[in-house]
Amino acid sequence: MNGTQSIEAPWGVSVFGAASVDAAPDLARLRVAIEQTRNTPGEAFAATRVGVNRIREVLRGHRVPEAAVSASRLNLSSQWSYGSERTFLGYECTASFVIELRDLDLLETVLIDVVDAGADQVESVEFDVSAKKELRARARTAAVAAAREKAALYAAAADVRLGPVVHIKDVDAEQLQNYRGHGGHDGGGEGDLTPGKVTVSAGVVIGLSLIGS
Repeated sequence: MNGTQSIEAPWGVSVFGAASVDAAPDLARLRVAIEQTRNTPGEAFAATRVGVNRIREVLRGHRVPEAAVSASRLNLSSQWSYGSERTFLGYECTASFVIELRDLDLLETVLIDVVDAGADQVESVEFDVSAKKELRARARTAAVAAAREKAALYAAAADVRLGPVVHIKDVDAEQLQNYRGHGGHDGGGEGDLTPGKVTVSAGVVIGLSLIGS
């Protein structure tokens, strides 16, 4: 028999619960990069460093703290075109930045100025909340309540009573994509300069023993 027809080791009831908490974003992360292609590695490194310095100068002008800017090490790769013949284009040097902004009113201006300073790739704009830990705790509490409510319905329908909780399993927030019917998932207007809202979700699987009526 398959799993819908038999229970090999009956012990109680297992239920899933999920909940979401919405909040207005109070920070944004800009992921940008600068690429420079030159004939020699030294020229490519030098041109990219100039761009990196310009971007950092722009950010200092907007009073973005150094701690809010993380940059990758310079990466060098050979570039070729593939047409009728393979042609060497030069050496491409890349530097990526993740810029965290606490003042959302500056977002558009900073993005424009960073691009003007040399950033030629805008990979994403992600909105988030600084109090995510507290919001996640609220969502987890609500998820447990949702699971217990579901278990109570099953127990009442089966004419039994719920016993103690014997098992609790956290469901990673990323996995909640598979449970859209039970709750939401983290989001926040990625790629959109209109913040909207951030949804913080939590899910849990709870096992409870059963007591005969």
